[in-house]
Amino acid sequence: MDVIFRLANIADVPGIIQLCNECFEETTDIEFAKKEFKKTENDENQIYLVGIIDDKIVAHTKITIVPTCYESMGNYAILNHVCVKPDYRRHNLGTRMLTECESICRECGCKDIKLWSMNFRQAAHACYKNFGFNVEDAKFFDKKISK
Repeated sequence: MDVIFRLANIADVPGIIQLCNECFEETTDIEFAKKEFKKTENDENQIYLVGIIDDKIVAHTKITIVPTCYESMGNYAILNHVCVKPDYRRHNLGTRMLTECESICRECGCKDIKLWSMNFRQAAHACYKNFGFNVEDAKFFDKKISK
């Protein structure tokens, strides 16, 4: 299956949101997403990657590069919203996208890649483990901030 991975642009936002809404049962509004995308489109540490087949977005992830001043920690990346359109799964697209992510992270001087994934995505977790990700002995803490 021929897929082209590239950095997303504002014109890709509707396809990204449609895919993420489908894969994660989200309800993000496209106009909201466009507004938020524009805020970071020139930030080299905020990278939206898309996989295209036949002019259609079938894969996506968001890469956030986190630069640090800690020598032992170095720069690291966080991947989230890693997804492949259901009809295109089982064709190695997830692994190919992770390979592209690793290349981008290496170019950005990252020593480590963290991946954020919801507990219900067991098939995706198998892909991540096969790619070489390990489940850390850590807790992911979350605190909602009220307006």
